[in-house]
Amino acid sequence: MRPLLPLAVPAGEAVLDLLPTLARALAGELDHALLPHAADAAPDPALGPGRALAPAEDDPADPTAVVVATSGSTGTPKGALLPAGALRASAAATDARLAPGAGTRQWVLALPAHHVAGLQVLLRSVRAGTEPVVLPAGPSTPAAFVAATAAATGTHLLTSLVPTQLVRLLDAGEEAEAALRRYAAVLVGSAATPAPLLARARAAGVRVVTTYGSSETCGGCVYDGRPLDGVHADVREGRLVLSGPVVARGYRGLPGHPAFPAGPGPRTFRTDDTGEVAGGRVRVLGRVDDLITTGGLKLAPGLVEEALSGTPGIGEVVVVGVPDAEWGQRVVACVVPAGTAPTLAEVRDRVAGVLDRWAAPRQVLVLPELPLRGPGKPDRARLRALAAGDR
Repeated sequence: MRPLLPLAVPAGEAVLDLLPTLARALAGELDHALLPHAADAAPDPALGPGRALAPAEDDPADPTAVVVATSGSTGTPKGALLPAGALRASAAATDARLAPGAGTRQWVLALPAHHVAGLQVLLRSVRAGTEPVVLPAGPSTPAAFVAATAAATGTHLLTSLVPTQLVRLLDAGEEAEAALRRYAAVLVGSAATPAPLLARARAAGVRVVTTYGSSETCGGCVYDGRPLDGVHADVREGRLVLSGPVVARGYRGLPGHPAFPAGPGPRTFRTDDTGEVAGGRVRVLGRVDDLITTGGLKLAPGLVEEALSGTPGIGEVVVVGVPDAEWGQRVVACVVPAGTAPTLAEVRDRVAGVLDRWAAPRQVLVLPELPLRGPGKPDRARLRALAAGDR
């Protein structure tokens, strides 16, 4: 049985030293599976580093290449078992969608490579046969991104960002916008991208592509609401379900986990997200755990966030529910203002004009910036704690 061995992933250009190992993993040639982790932190002991993969966690015909820790939004991170074939299928479908035709694909790595989105930049570079340009270690800055873009030589430039990075690049001025315009595609994911931000980027000539996916699907597998080739999306019992060749074979040490229902056909992943699928397009409304029950009615925060999108005075917004003696949970809009923040009355009127009045926030929490976790997701648990303590 093949062991699961830690792979320390450094920041900055030192990460390029991992490319030969990742190439062998992508080809299914390693005698072990890889457990990527940040070089300045130990691998999660719960994922069993150093121990052999169980028979159901591997397959000689399509070996498990990497075990990627999930972001842990519901508690202890789990390890998604990603076969080499799934990673190859993801890379091929991404290439076909983003940069069809002749030309040299080159990626710019602007995310931590121990998370699935950053790791995929390296693996897609391996498949493309080109070396990615890597931002230096330390905080991601517009100046570093501009310099990395200037160093790139491919005819089809590609990168992956989180919404906060895109905001900062657009705020940085013309030089950063010009750098963004060089890309055949700028993937933006990890968290929902506000509609005004997308509109602003596209008005500046940036070819932004929104992504939806997770470690369990080799990263993004739905681009601009449309599943990649070979990926199928539907809704079962209120949850989005994704199936296809990009899906993991399960979780490390958790055989029979309900997120991966057994059955004939392609591998299937039952997400923790609510959403809709209509006309072949996927609309994500938020996590099941984030649903707010207020006045006896259930509310998806994403609907309120969409309603507030573009409201004057709102730069970023995340909606959460906190305990309330009268309503069970009260709806709170956590706002990073753009200029003068809107009043509670203005926020309530905006939402009531789009949704029913009961869905309107009963509190506005103004913050200088949103707390984040992992590769760039809003920390809703922290926001709930801040909102609960604001009264």
